[in-house]
Amino acid sequence: MSVPDALRVRNAGIVYAQILLIVGLTLACALTGRPSYISGDNVANLLEQASLVAILAIFMTVVLVSGNFDLSVGSVAALAAAVSLGTIDEHGIWFAAALALLSGLAVGLVNGLIVQFVGINAFIVTLGTLTGVRGLVLILTDGRTITVAEDRSFDALATIQGGFWNVPLMAIGGAAALCVAAVLLARRRRVGRDVVLWLIAGASLVGLGLVGDVTFRYAKTVYYLLVLTVVVWAVLRFTVVGRRLYAVGANAEAARLSGINVARYKIMPFVLSGLAAAVVGILYGAKLSAVNPTALQGTELEVLAAAILGGTSLFGGSGSVVKSVIGALFLFTIANGFNVLNLGANYQDLIEGVILIAAAATYTVASRRKDSPPSAPAPEAAAPIAPAATRPQEVLNG
Repeated sequence: MSVPDALRVRNAGIVYAQILLIVGLTLACALTGRPSYISGDNVANLLEQASLVAILAIFMTVVLVSGNFDLSVGSVAALAAAVSLGTIDEHGIWFAAALALLSGLAVGLVNGLIVQFVGINAFIVTLGTLTGVRGLVLILTDGRTITVAEDRSFDALATIQGGFWNVPLMAIGGAAALCVAAVLLARRRRVGRDVVLWLIAGASLVGLGLVGDVTFRYAKTVYYLLVLTVVVWAVLRFTVVGRRLYAVGANAEAARLSGINVARYKIMPFVLSGLAAAVVGILYGAKLSAVNPTALQGTELEVLAAAILGGTSLFGGSGSVVKSVIGALFLFTIANGFNVLNLGANYQDLIEGVILIAAAATYTVASRRKDSPPSAPAPEAAAPIAPAATRPQEVLNG
């Protein structure tokens, strides 16, 4: 029996890698006498650590699907954090949040317009905005840490990001499975690979709920991540907008000839990426109530790594937000495993780099095998032509 396409390595490799990593860390904790790796508190901590990078990875995937990529997300998030914390004491949370979102939208729009209409490569443009926006953060902070002083500001920030919601882990897994079932019933279509991945993720959560602590506290950012993942996945999977975005990323000229507004689908991903980075910056500032000029530096590389681990193509037209989120969880699971096992961080970057290269190589080789044409069958031997004297028509006429 052939393996369904959705379960092949080229489509679900990061899911298998995440499962194997969790199993390996669980066995290592058991053999060394440490508390269970998949305990409720540790899983909640892991999800909270990965949530902000995973949110950025969702919209980085959208940019990559369109055929571009954005290196400025870390700097834009730092800018939004600096803007929001620098104005919240004087003008309040709503003005601060709106100004921070506008700053992210502006940077994303500038990136998109320059890439699309000036024709400069996205790598150069977003590398320039990465550096320029980081310089702007340095100016706004004056090289010092910005902190919140007013009690009302602390309370407002706590409302946005602080605190936890107690929800059973099994309830989340069951809700995810029910959502998938509802989509299948509503669409009445075959199970696609993204739907299968959602079912696997939901089943994994239910399994974790059975093995680990059933109920524990999740940070609010985990719920924000869950909602954004479902919404963006549904848009890309089931709407005309999603289909057109994939078409533009796969072949912009063919999309243009088919009547798609290519410029719109090239610029909007940058705008969404800028807005998402601003949201992450606001959440980051709300969590710490402080921001310094080097905040979130290097985050863009983690985000790109998460998307690549999830199998998103750097050439456009292919990618899944679900697998990008799992890719972010995979990176943070490695870091979390180092801490839980008390292995130190000396080899962590080396191991992450090797894993990233191995993942990219795996997807590349699997894609080549998928795209390689099947070998042509050997031509059949031509039937011998009967001699003229023995052909039936000549015999009849003879």
